Amino acid sequence: MTRLVLCDDHAIVRAGIKVLLERESDLSIVAEASSGAEVVALAQRLSPDVILLDLSMPSGNGLDAIVRIRTVAPRCRILVLSMHSAPEYVRPALRAGAHGYLVKGSGLSDLLQAVRTIAAGGEFLGAEVAALVAEDVMSADQREDDLDRLTPREREVLQQVAEGQTNRQIAVRLGLSPKTVDSHRTNLMRKLGLHDAQGLTRFALRRGLISPE
Repeated sequence: MTRLVLCDDHAIVRAGIKVLLERESDLSIVAEASSGAEVVALAQRLSPDVILLDLSMPSGNGLDAIVRIRTVAPRCRILVLSMHSAPEYVRPALRAGAHGYLVKGSGLSDLLQAVRTIAAGGEFLGAEVAALVAEDVMSADQREDDLDRLTPREREVLQQVAEGQTNRQIAVRLGLSPKTVDSHRTNLMRKLGLHDAQGLTRFALRRGLISPE
């Protein structure tokens, strides 16, 4: 039997989902919550198998709840059930530690598959969300290609520029002439499609080449 906690601030939504899930012989709703703070307390006390969680709630939003649940009840699996499929909702939820994300307009078969997949230790993304994640992966691959186009020396120059070094300082550090450093700098900016030191710094930060500190 998979033990579930259902968290949504709309009672009628909870009632509808509960009716659908409890028709299944292997699923049981052991508790309900209407706020982020409440579901965190239930997770810690009951340690359910799966928590079905809305993102937009009072008294601690869903994102805060995900982070806290992962701390107080790390064995609990979390499925986000949200009316939102926009990137600004999906990406933070997955980064916070949700094991799945399903839009509320999805069908019952998707909901059941999501719950069972997550309970078994897997991850589940609804069709809209899966497309978004695939797009993110493709974008990351493209960014990797951008970096791969740089020569080792150009990467060294990029890091030095991002750390605030001048061409003359970089030349001393790398044992090059300032003219050669300027040439490397021009080439790497062309390859990356960037036009100033600020752009190079932002790129280096995103790629983890330098620390934000």
